[in-house]
Amino acid sequence: MHRTPRAAMTLAAGALLLTGCAFGGGQAPTATETTDPTEEVTLTFQSLAFQDATIAATESIVDSWNSEHPETQIDLVQGSWDNVHDQLVTQFQGGDAPDIIHNEASDMAGFAHDGYLADLTPFLSEELRGDVSEGVWSTVTANDQIFAAPTIMQSYVAFANTAAFEAAGVEVPTGESLAWEDLRSIAQELTADGTYGLGWGLKSPTAPFMNLALGEEGTFFEVDPEGEATIEIGEGELAIPETVHAMAYEDQSLDPVTLTQTGADVLPGFLGGSYGMYIGGSFLAQQIADTAPEGFEWTVLPPLAGSAGAAQGTSPQTLSVSADSEYVDRAAAFIDYYMQAENLAAVGEGDCLIPTTGAARDALATATEGQTGWAEMLASGAVLEAAPFQLAVNYPQWKDQYATPAFQQYLSNAITLEQLSTQLTEGWDSIQ
Repeated sequence: MHRTPRAAMTLAAGALLLTGCAFGGGQAPTATETTDPTEEVTLTFQSLAFQDATIAATESIVDSWNSEHPETQIDLVQGSWDNVHDQLVTQFQGGDAPDIIHNEASDMAGFAHDGYLADLTPFLSEELRGDVSEGVWSTVTANDQIFAAPTIMQSYVAFANTAAFEAAGVEVPTGESLAWEDLRSIAQELTADGTYGLGWGLKSPTAPFMNLALGEEGTFFEVDPEGEATIEIGEGELAIPETVHAMAYEDQSLDPVTLTQTGADVLPGFLGGSYGMYIGGSFLAQQIADTAPEGFEWTVLPPLAGSAGAAQGTSPQTLSVSADSEYVDRAAAFIDYYMQAENLAAVGEGDCLIPTTGAARDALATATEGQTGWAEMLASGAVLEAAPFQLAVNYPQWKDQYATPAFQQYLSNAITLEQLSTQLTEGWDSIQ
């Protein structure tokens, strides 16, 4: 009997009331059942790796596993981020999903809710369980059951043109974190002669604003165990957009044109010297390294911090196991192997993303010692956690229909901060 996915695949991790090993009652082994270790099997692993270095790292992990585990062979299948959600819907409905599935936490939560994913809790090693922070585990956990293993993640960081700092006589900040008020002051010092202190592509502002709000104690939602969410818009939730607005229209240290652009649109301006600083996903470090003009000097500034520190929300990439797999224990053993420190460090380096385990971050820090930006990016890995909005059932609809348009209006100086708060609140209430 096929289960029917919900149309929206909403982020309902907090609402899962689940029993058995599989979420929703699939046919995976029970929590104490393992398969015959001598039986020779082949498991499919659908990977979404697309960077050449990450593809190579993934192939190396699979080849190494296959060499060491002749009884459990892994067949690597290439998927695509562009259509993975729709592809998984079709695969789950047809009963032919891969045994091991690469995706991200925010998307897999919906599939877990619909009963398509096995509970990995009994099968992942204690060493792995203890080396990932509770905040990151919470992105893939519901009702004390783990529906995926978190692998790599991104943070939002500030990139700096160090030559611009030197020319302005501004010291490049160091330390464990960089306060938003200090970033604002630095941007003012760097603004001169047609050059802005900061460029930030905020055409899609909801995710960065909401993830960064955790550093200001802004959660946006209070979510009960059933996934019902109540919106709360206060100082913490509005702190980052208010700072951005002030930098653009009061200080004039942030180019307001960039607020209507994507991060990719703004990056050439940073590389061309139009902006002394640039905020974007940590993964952009690789693009900067690959495309920067000869002689361009840059670094990554310490993690951005608000009143509650440098906390940020994240939705990590994940590895899950289909509830219909006959070999959940074998698939989970491969996931455990994939997440060994050297393996996960290679994957993180290939994608220029942050490994979820402390051991892999340490290994990557050693491998990249002296390379621009890595120390600062890896430091942010310790403060990433699940954001409450990820557990709000109707978040995707609210984000697209109400939050993004409201933030965009505020950033274009078309509405006030109070009107922004009202639109965010009324928009949420209208879809309940």
